Amino acid sequence: MFSKQEAQQLKKEFWTAFGKSFPRKWIFYDTKIKDMSFKFYADNKKAEVSLDIEMKDEIFRNAYYEKIWSLEDILKDFIGDFYKDEYHTLENGKVIARIWVEKHQVSIFNKNTWQEIFEFFVEKMDGFERFYYEYEDFIKDV
Repeated sequence: MFSKQEAQQLKKEFWTAFGKSFPRKWIFYDTKIKDMSFKFYADNKKAEVSLDIEMKDEIFRNAYYEKIWSLEDILKDFIGDFYKDEYHTLENGKVIARIWVEKHQVSIFNKNTWQEIFEFFVEKMDGFERFYYEYEDFIKDV
């Protein structure tokens, strides 16, 4: 087990190593849609790449989710199998819509799995971004 400080240091090293290994500007929050963003996540059990739709207004949040969901088969062509949750509850209690992919049996605390996580991140985020750029006008038209 790691101390809190050691864990923070490893996380910092992980994200720095990822940035150096794959220097690239990702879309993240630059979707041009307020409260819709792409995210990377890694912990001691898995890695995730997600599209989070975080609008407070449930009607708009669901409208964007439905737009993307209407392209389900096309999205699958870009990123493979994925999970979806129209009413995903975050740890802080906030409800969002989320579409994501995950990789298990990797850990941000195990440097031996970092390359595997990095490659997963690049492959899946690239797929999400290509999908988004291809269908951006359709998605934005809510």
